[in-house]
Parts: sequence; structure tokens; C-alpha cells
Amino acid sequence: MSSAKRDAGARRLAEQLERSRLARLRQYDEQGMRPECRTLAAWQAARLRHTYHDLLETSRYRKAVEFFLNDLYGDKDFSSRDEGVERVYPIMARVMPGPALMTISIGIELHAISQELDLDMVAMIWGEMELQGELDAATYAEAYRRCGNLDQRRRQISIVREVGQSLDAIVFKPFIYSAVKLAHGPAQMAGLLDLHMFIERGFVAFRAMKGSEEFIDTIVTRETAIMEAILAEEPVAAWAPPGDPAHG
Repeated sequence: MSSAKRDAGARRLAEQLERSRLARLRQYDEQGMRPECRTLAAWQAARLRHTYHDLLETSRYRKAVEFFLNDLYGDKDFSSRDEGVERVYPIMARVMPGPALMTISIGIELHAISQELDLDMVAMIWGEMELQGELDAATYAEAYRRCGNLDQRRRQISIVREVGQSLDAIVFKPFIYSAVKLAHGPAQMAGLLDLHMFIERGFVAFRAMKGSEEFIDTIVTRETAIMEAILAEEPVAAWAPPGDPAHG
């Protein structure tokens, strides 16, 4: 096992954990996730379910879509899982293989950049734009353009491919998969069940696909098309979720 690869994976994971922690401090208060953050996350989750409804209805891809929607992006409280990763990081950095550390770091980066982009949108929608009513696709698109963080948006899309490629590279290795399955009981006893279930669901979802290239290509293509449509100020009805005023 290459110590250089493990060290590189450990460094990247540490960087992304800190990035995610700082974003979490801005997203949450004493009562939990801030209401504006939860509203935005719920709206975006509905949009994503609409965009990928066909994959959700396909047995090969259903678990993978649910993993992306529920575990890498969604409107639920991820703080327990993220704090679990922070707690066990010193052990992970010493004993986990470099590729596994890198895979987890990529997943945490996707979560972190999504948090940061959401915080920008919240500040724009409920701050500068002073939204009073319900969030809709037109307001979302206007805020998206006004935030001006196109490089981060592109990175968010590109890292989806990295997540897929990285998971594909390790989920079929029997010794890693067996280790994940065997860790369920110890993780529960240590109070790390949320973290373990996150890792296990990712493994199960990607093993079930037997190759994620088509799945990842679909996500990257559709998200890029929506980004370009928003930037070009095209009608939002093509990607707005059901019930949005854009549908009349």
C-alpha cells in the first residue's frame, strides 16, 4: 500500500472536512438548519427528482439516484454524519487505503461546494432580492445569475464525474466491500452509524449499476444544459419542478 497515496488522500480529506465544517456553521443555528437553507434545499431536491425521474424509475439506476439526492445532496440534516467523519478522521488517515480516502474526500467536497453555493443563493434570494413569497424557478434562475459564481458551478458539475469514477474504482474490490459490511456493528456501537450507512449506501448503489459511466454522463449533460439555459435566460419551464408557476 502506497504511503504517499494514503498521505495525499488524508490531506485532501482534511481540507474538505474543514471546508464542510465552516459551511455547516453558516447553515445551522441552535435550532438546526436555518429555515431559508432548508427551503432552498427542499426546492432543489424537488427539481432534481423531476430532472431525473426517468432514472429513478429504472431499477439499474434507482439506488444511485437516491444516493445522490439523499446522501450527497438533500434537505436533511447531515451534521451527525459530517461530525462522525471528523471524529474518526485520525483513524481513517492511519489505516484506510489511499483510494478509499480519496473517494470519501471527493464526496465531502461535493457536499461542501453544494453547501457554499446554497449559502450564496440564500444570501441573494432572501437578502439582496428580499424574497417574501414562495421560491419559484424564475426567482431561482435570477439569483443563480446574479451570484456570479460560474467557476464553482462548473466545478460542482465536474466533481460529480469524479465521485462516480472514484466509486467505480473501489466498490468492486472484495476486501474493501467486505470491510465496509463488517464495520456495521462496530460503527453502531461507536455512535457512527450515520457515517457508516452513508458509506454503505454508496457502495451498494454503485455496485448495483455494474458501471456508472452512462449514469454520470446523464447527470453531467443535464446539469450542464440547465446551467447554460439559466445563463442564457431561456424559459425556465423546461426544467422547473412540477407545481412551479412556470408551468402555468
